[in-house]
This record gives sequence, C-alpha cells and structure tokens, in this order.
Amino acid sequence: MRTADDQFDAAADATIVECLNLAKPRSFFLYAGAGSGKTRSLVSAVRKVCSAQGRQLSLTGKKIGVITYTNAACDEIKQRLEFNPRVEVMTIHAFSWSLIDGYNDDIRQWVAKNLEQELADLEEAHRKGRPNTKAGIERLRSMESKRRRLARLDSILRFIYSPTSDNRTRDSLNHSEVIAMTADFLTSKPGLRRMLVSRCPILLIDESQDTSRVLMEAFLHLEDEFHHRFCLGLFGDMMQRIYADGKDRLDKAIPERWAQPRKRMNHRSPSRIIEVINNIRHDVDGEEQVPRSDAERGVVRVFIAAQGIHKPFETETTVRQRMAEITGDQAWQTAESVKTLALEHLMSARRFGFVDFFEPLWAVPSLGTNLLQGTGAAIGFFIREVLPLIRALRADDRFGAMAVVRESSPLLERATLEAAGSNQIQQLAKANAACEGLLTLMEANSDVSAHDVLNHVAKHGLFAIPDSLSPFIESEDSEATGQQAAADAVETEKMGDDVAADTGTELAAWRKALEAPLVQVERYDFYVRGESQFGTHQGVKGLEFPRVLVVVNDEEARGFLFAYDKLFGTKEWSKADQENKAAGRETTLDRTRRLLYVTCSRAEKSLAIVYYSPGPALAQEAILKNGWFQEDEIELLT
Repeated sequence: MRTADDQFDAAADATIVECLNLAKPRSFFLYAGAGSGKTRSLVSAVRKVCSAQGRQLSLTGKKIGVITYTNAACDEIKQRLEFNPRVEVMTIHAFSWSLIDGYNDDIRQWVAKNLEQELADLEEAHRKGRPNTKAGIERLRSMESKRRRLARLDSILRFIYSPTSDNRTRDSLNHSEVIAMTADFLTSKPGLRRMLVSRCPILLIDESQDTSRVLMEAFLHLEDEFHHRFCLGLFGDMMQRIYADGKDRLDKAIPERWAQPRKRMNHRSPSRIIEVINNIRHDVDGEEQVPRSDAERGVVRVFIAAQGIHKPFETETTVRQRMAEITGDQAWQTAESVKTLALEHLMSARRFGFVDFFEPLWAVPSLGTNLLQGTGAAIGFFIREVLPLIRALRADDRFGAMAVVRESSPLLERATLEAAGSNQIQQLAKANAACEGLLTLMEANSDVSAHDVLNHVAKHGLFAIPDSLSPFIESEDSEATGQQAAADAVETEKMGDDVAADTGTELAAWRKALEAPLVQVERYDFYVRGESQFGTHQGVKGLEFPRVLVVVNDEEARGFLFAYDKLFGTKEWSKADQENKAAGRETTLDRTRRLLYVTCSRAEKSLAIVYYSPGPALAQEAILKNGWFQEDEIELLT
C-alpha cells in the first residue's frame, strides 16, 4: 500500500503543476496540514515546470521565485532542486531586498519620514513625562540618536542591507524597515510591481500563514492586478500560524478564482495522534487528515498535575518513566531522547532563568520575531559579539578572543589601524585592555547587569553600539547630571508617572531588559539556539521527533496571549474573548489551540502532555467531556 499512500494526494500535486503554466497561470492556496509533505509538493512542482517550460524561462530571462521563512529551509529547497539556475530561492527578507535594492532616493525619503514619525512619538511621550527622570533622559538620548541618523541620510549615497547580519553600519537598514518598505513600495510604485511580475511570473511562498501581514497584502494586491500573467502560489496551513505579524485569516482573503487544492494524508504521525490533532482543529475549520495505511496506532497520554508544584522537572521525569512503561520504549527515560516543548516562551524563560531579560522585550509585538529568532542589531550585539568574546576570555582562549575582536571591533578595523600608522601597537593595547577590563568586570560580579556590560563596551569602543541601545549609554560628561537627575526624581519614579509615558515602547522594553544580569542573556541565547532541554514551537515547526513531551502551565507562563485552562474547559471564556469571537477577531483561544496543534503534531511515535491544573480532578472531568482524549489516556499525578 506504500505506493497508494504516496499517490493519495496526487490530485493536489497535479493541480499545482497545472497552475504553474506560464501561458495560462492560475494562483492557488495549497492547504497542507502537519506532516503532509508540503515541501515535497513544492519541489516536485518546480522540477516539473523547469523540465517542461525551462527553455522558455531561460530564453525570456525569467525565473521561478520561491520564498521561504528560514535560511535552513532555503538551503534545503536549493539542494533538492540541485541549485537550478532558473529558480530563485530566498528568505522573505532577502527577496524583499532584491526588489528595492538601488532605490536609494526612495529609501532615503521613506526612512526620513519614518524617523520623523518616531521622533514625533518620542517628543509626545517626553511632553507627557518628566524630563529629569531616568526614562526622560533615555528618551532624549533616543531622540538625539534618531536626529543624528536623520541628519546623515543625505550623505548616504547607497543604502546596504544583509538578511543574515545585524546591519549596524550607518548606511545599513534593519530587517523590519526592509519588510515595511518593500510592502509600501509594492503598493505605491506600479513600476516595481511590473518589474516583479516580469522577473518572476511564478512566485511561490512557503509558510505563507506566517509571512508579514503588510507584505502578504501587497502580494495579494499585485496578484489581483496581474493575475492574467502572474501566478502567486501560497503553501501553508492556517492552523500552524505562529508569528503574530502574519496575516490573520489569510485563507478567507483568497479570491474564488484561485485554485485551492488540499493535501489530506499525514505521512508523519501514527493514527491515534492524527485523531487527536484532528480533534484539536475540528471546531476551527473541520479539516481532517488521514494516516498512512501502514501507520502504527501510536500512544497518547495526558498527565494532570497540581498547579504550583515546586519541582516540575521531577514531575516530568516521572512522566517520562511512566511513558517508558506504557510504550515499552525505554528511550523515554532519557531526557535527551525526548523533545520537550513548552507552549509559552515565558514559561521557558522562568524555568531556565532568563525571564527578567526576556519578558520586557516579549511584551512589545514589534520585537517578537527578532527575539524568537535571535536577530536584530540589539540582540546581535550581545549574542554574536559580547557573549562569544566573554566565553573566549573565560576559557583563556586568547586566540579566540582576538578573532572576535578582529572580526567586529572598530578598534581593529583596517581603516583604524591604517590611520594609527606607527601607533598600531598602541591600538592593539587598547583592544587588549578593553578585553581585560571586560573579564575583570564579569569576574568581580557574577550578576553584573547587561547595562553595565553595555556601558563598558561603549566606554572602551570595543564594539559599535546599535542605535536602539545608544540611549542607555552613560557618557562621562553626562554621568553626574544623570545621577543627580535620578536622585531628584526618586519619588517620581516610585509613582510611575514618567514610566507610564512610554510604557509598551521598544525604549521602555530595552530599559527594563538591560537591568537583567548578563547571565540571563547567556541563558536566553542557549534557549533561542535550540540547545536547551526545551524546544521553541517556532524552532520545531516543520520538524518531527519520535517522542514528544508537551508541557502546559498557565500559571507558570503568566502570559496574556494563551490560556490552556480555558481551552481544556477548566475555566470560562473571558468577556474580551467572547467579544472578539462575536466580532470575528482572533481570540486567546484561537492562538492557544494553534500552538497545541503545532506541538502535538510533531510526534512520530508517541505523545505525552503534562497539564498543570489548579484543579486536577476538575480538569480530568473537563478534558473527558471535551472528547479529545479517551478515559484510559488521562492520568492524575499525585
């Protein structure tokens, strides 16, 4: 039956190939649930187009565009396509920059307008706040930084950008600017739209549900204008939307003239796990997957423990041991053989000790994607420059430390050394002294704050300081003034009057995050790189693991974005959720359900869910009533 299983969704694949006809293109949205072989369908369709229409593409200088979400996915697709020159495979950031690179006058105008708006917002916050508080001083520094950038725009002849770096030079753009600018230019510039359609008459977007909302809307408008000679192919599953900046209800925005093929077979999971994830999504869209004919039954268990338990790791060890007994799979007893997934990042942050750094930044939506991907200039400053240097210094790896400094420090830039002339040895001595001072700072206080490290680096010119962190640099001539201002404003700070003026802004978030010990930034780095015991749901989407342990605890997460007690039926819906549902807006329950679907659907053999509930017995009753799990699949832990 393997051949029959492999051909189960052949009709969907055939529809995609038919849509990719250069003579008569038709846009499509492919629904492809978890484990359905979405990437395989994309690669197969592109291969067939290149085989049948490759000569036409080559003669006309056109290409098939493929947009992926991550560099890893981009590399995988390129390899599967054997680096076919007729196909452009890029991340969304790289593709965006390929469209607007060279539009320097337009970029300058856009950046100027954006900076002026940001300055106006800061000035308004400063007007409402108190000028002599710590927050007020940082706002002034931020305004000064933005005015400097605004003033030097005219001197920049060509703007630069790298999708894979932190873009820290004065002539560079950041990731969010490139996405926003591309969406704006595509909407306002007919010539750019024509150029895109001429260059890529077929544009395929993987993980389309997580593509930036503003950019997706621009692509949809472009498709509407040029649909007679342009194919926009969207691959995805709305149930697997993770990022908040994706377009909500993208599937509802698809025109009726589009093809909407479906892939219904799950090639990854055993039949029982497929039944569970079908149950989870049933009330959302009714989509159901079927298992392969040779799929095993698989094992699913829900373990309910009391919320507030003091040693959750011990509880989860017990669960792994119990799963080893139930499944007969002894690998469950080894933590490294089980992929543990937390359903809320704050929960992981609290468990692994980086919540003081993570929580303020996580609360600002515009910082969310960079924070979860470990990207952006401010994040990169710490995890790609400061931390590698500190690790090398701690290990007494002088060669490694110098390699980091030579790679990133302005002290040893070619231009700096050339300018130093015969004093190059002195310049090297400055770099060495800065490194020694950093190591001394770390050894003197194991809880040294990220803010203190930032100021040491700035004082010695060890690394370039990103604009977003420059407001927090205490210059020598302003240090006394700042101390006096802070002293004068003690009562004001206690009252919170000034903090309220810019609560929820990136400036306020970084102010709070920098108070955290640098060791928390190290733990955050370890987590976001996927090297901790827990995986991130962003990091595992598209991946699969034999044994999956999902951990749910609303109390520990303390987030406002998710509510598993409500999803499992142990708490009532909030008034806000009821109002959002009635108005057709996204609810807390929508986000919660999607996250549970993504994590549970990673399992290839067996799945365990640990649910920490305020009332275990009530939770057991509610979950049974819900009907997602059978009675013998639910166990109370005492």
